[in-house]
Amino acid sequence: MSRYVSVALVAALLIASGLAFAITERLKLTPSPILGTEVPNKFFSPVCECNTDVAIIRFRLRTRDTIDVEILDRGGNVVRTLARKQPEAAGRVEFIWDGRDESGAVAPEGVYKPRVRLAAQRRTITLPNPFSLDVTRPKFVASAVRPLVFSPDGDGRNEVVLARYRLSERAQVSLIIDGRRQVLKRGSQPVGVVQWFGLVDGKRVEPGKYRVQLGARDLAGNIARWTRPAVVEARSVALGRTRIVATAGRPFAVLVVSDARRVTWRLADRHGDARPGTLRLRAPATPGHYHLVVTANANQARAVVVVRSAP
Repeated sequence: MSRYVSVALVAALLIASGLAFAITERLKLTPSPILGTEVPNKFFSPVCECNTDVAIIRFRLRTRDTIDVEILDRGGNVVRTLARKQPEAAGRVEFIWDGRDESGAVAPEGVYKPRVRLAAQRRTITLPNPFSLDVTRPKFVASAVRPLVFSPDGDGRNEVVLARYRLSERAQVSLIIDGRRQVLKRGSQPVGVVQWFGLVDGKRVEPGKYRVQLGARDLAGNIARWTRPAVVEARSVALGRTRIVATAGRPFAVLVVSDARRVTWRLADRHGDARPGTLRLRAPATPGHYHLVVTANANQARAVVVVRSAP
């Protein structure tokens, strides 16, 4: 008797396996009731107050159905139900998750997936579109701005400021000049360098001092705190003194700082050119106040020369 029971059991198992195989193969051949799935924001932050503060779930229904839409965490637990027994016509449908759980609290950081239940089709499908919830600000682990004096005058020498950085995560970095963003770096590598060629709003800056900072926005939209400002001076030519006291007809010297190969100078009715460095000139023979003008690459530096009578 036990022999017949064993044979019957084996036969039943074979029949069940065959039916399961047939059903599986039929499901493979049956077109999916959901197609065109899309989650545009692969990373989002419900606290960023930006265009990536929600997760958008889009898909197309092949036929009309009544659906449930749920958000699952990595462990397969339902974190939020977006739709319950909701009738939907065939075609494109869209749901938005604000990153909060059923109680209204922001869900934990992590990877999530949408799941759709179709009543008429008697199917439950987890969409193959994971996305990440991230509410942590990126941080600048290190940053450095060099050189602190540069010369954006078009002569090809010492024209660029390099701002190097290392971030705590991938993020898009921007260079901020005097509180306004001027350069947006492509890509989102956590380590890199941003170049500033002395342009503000597309125009070359005037000689002077500027505050240079770095900002960053991560892939979810969280914004880093700006780095501490580094004061950078744009300078083409400068003089060691802006007031020079000299004796009539006697020589005097003044330091000229410039990365230009040659500079030109003008004092009273005389002019000439020289290399940057110590400029040696002779004071006018008549006492009075004069202006020394030194020019490099169309930029000027000035000093007042006070000429006194010889003792």
